[in-house]
Amino acid sequence: MRKFRTLLGVTVAGACVLAGLPDVALAAPTAPFRVLTVDVGDQLGGYPVYQSGVYDTGNSTLSLTPDALDRLSVYAYQGSSYVNLRAEPPTGQQWVEGQKYRATDLGSDTSAGLSLASDGRGCGNITGSITVREVGRNAETNLVDKFAASYEYSCPSGMNKSGVVSGELRWDSSLDYVVAHGNPNPVSFGRQELAVGSAAKTVTFTSVGSAPITFGAASIAGPNPDSFSVTGSNCTGRTLAPGQTCTVSVVTHPVKEGVQTGSLLLADNSSAGTRRVQLSVEAFRGVTGMYYPLSPARLMDTRSGLGAPKAKIGAGKKVDLQIAGRGGVPSSGVSAVVLNVTVTGPTASSYLTLYPAGLSRPTGSSINFPKGWLGSNNVTVKLGSGGKVSVYNHVGSTDVVVDVVGFYAGDNSISSRGWGSQYQWAMPSRLWDSRIDGGAVPAGYYTDGPVDFGREFSPHVKAVVVNITAVSPKKAGFLTAWDGLGDVPKTSTVNYGAGKVVPNLAVIKVRQEWNSKKGYYLPWFAVYTSQTSNIVIDLVGVMDDGVVADGLRFTPLAPTRIVDSRINQGVSGALPPNSIRKVTAPANLVTDATEALAMNVTAVSPTNNTVITVWPADYGLSKPSSSNLNPAAGQIVSNAVLGAIGPQDAFNVHNHSGSTHLVVDVVGTFWLYPGTASSAARLTAGATEGPKVADSTGRVTRRG
Repeated sequence: MRKFRTLLGVTVAGACVLAGLPDVALAAPTAPFRVLTVDVGDQLGGYPVYQSGVYDTGNSTLSLTPDALDRLSVYAYQGSSYVNLRAEPPTGQQWVEGQKYRATDLGSDTSAGLSLASDGRGCGNITGSITVREVGRNAETNLVDKFAASYEYSCPSGMNKSGVVSGELRWDSSLDYVVAHGNPNPVSFGRQELAVGSAAKTVTFTSVGSAPITFGAASIAGPNPDSFSVTGSNCTGRTLAPGQTCTVSVVTHPVKEGVQTGSLLLADNSSAGTRRVQLSVEAFRGVTGMYYPLSPARLMDTRSGLGAPKAKIGAGKKVDLQIAGRGGVPSSGVSAVVLNVTVTGPTASSYLTLYPAGLSRPTGSSINFPKGWLGSNNVTVKLGSGGKVSVYNHVGSTDVVVDVVGFYAGDNSISSRGWGSQYQWAMPSRLWDSRIDGGAVPAGYYTDGPVDFGREFSPHVKAVVVNITAVSPKKAGFLTAWDGLGDVPKTSTVNYGAGKVVPNLAVIKVRQEWNSKKGYYLPWFAVYTSQTSNIVIDLVGVMDDGVVADGLRFTPLAPTRIVDSRINQGVSGALPPNSIRKVTAPANLVTDATEALAMNVTAVSPTNNTVITVWPADYGLSKPSSSNLNPAAGQIVSNAVLGAIGPQDAFNVHNHSGSTHLVVDVVGTFWLYPGTASSAARLTAGATEGPKVADSTGRVTRRG
């Protein structure tokens, strides 16, 4: 068998291959053509050539050497640089017009031989094809002296050089050729934080053939197609004359660590049928979207002039509150903060809206209250211009108190603070109810205890997400939740009136204490009451240490209303007694990775005292025994909910008694972080019931 091989697998160390290769011709060449085109496509590693090129008599020295066995060797020289294409028909055959041949590097009885090399670079064991369009022979020697063909060429994937190189060869042929090259190629996005989208990169395609090229759709393929997306194309459906250009825009959003590669494909009417551009990104785990719990710190109190003028916020007025750089919140790199917002002494029934400073005020509300009310709500809000948040009051006037309890990383610039937390949603469950375990907590005392999630999970807990409810306090006062270390903070978590039932969501930083009986660390937290009151604590989630499987990260939104039953938005009409309504999140707010929503849920004027409960739909889960809101008849009551959504992007809402209207505003989304997802399937499997409580203990231990 004949051997056919040139520079196979040879590399010249340090060679700047094709540094001087030709620029793209800007005018169509004229027949007869002597030209070799090389489109590097989506091949890797610079084998057998680094960049696409068009080599013709205007920019290169070309030669074709045929022999009696129909073997052809084409050289294109530019100074000291060269490209060499060699081809031979299957053993014992001659080239036949219109024939497409399977090709290998050595050739055989059933396949053609094909080799492409440049400046000492080539590869062996190739696969490919060569399609012969025209063959002419010298009448005297019978050697090939006219030739037209197209080829495709792939280096072996085992050498990390997979991908397709394609091109055209014309030698004294008048047959037109259709070619376009993409630039840049390859497209490298460099180092990119995992699951964080990039700015778009633009690939320019230039028609470099002798005839116009027509493009079809742009798409993504290759080893890691989920890591890239086409965001725009003005090539699709266009026909470009030689020298004309069009562009395709591509972004990356890597879904796993390490180097990810893909291919931008642009369909065309060339012999190859597709333009190919290599895409790559090196993905790393970052902290964007992670939560950092803080010891509660007061940022604003209009009663004293802290953080704002010493005056009630008037009707239709707002205060721009500086958040970044205060209370433990970094001065930059923060996307959103978690606040406890307290209203005291309002002169009229009204609502507050907290939203990013510098933006137009949204229609959503953060806390709703009647005249004379004292109460709080947990508010997650995106930071705006200058790291500020606008606090708006609708009617009347009211004092407002704001405490910060944590923040979310907006980018990787705060990675020096270490690994933050990821949210683990849990099926709502009761941790402690003083009404059946020890009785009301006396004024000036606090309950302090651990929560056991088992050996595997407990040591990873950095904060607990709970609904804390004050039940029938003797006098007006407040609850304060914290990690139990040091003195009781001078902040509040739940503000209550005498005899009321007042819940509030709280994200509480915990302390870890060793339990010698169990042999592992347990998370502890404490809740202080200023007046004698029963306390009920319901678990709804956990902030972990960022390494536990299937943690969720946060993307903030300006408050966006998705439900207002008063106008049949999201839910049709008031919720009847003992009824369940299913709410589906709008498609523009969620992705396949979204598993939970940060919401403000408001019950509007229920006809009876009632209980509102929220949990994920379409998983077949029973209604939890815990509650999210406990509104009295005629009240307008809000509470924050970090609620999981089901596989159809929906959640259930149950109303216990009477009828009530419902309003829901979304302030952000929690999405599954691929860097800690337990499997690829988990990325689309949806939420589970999360960590389970093995044991919890509430103890009234010390006076505050």
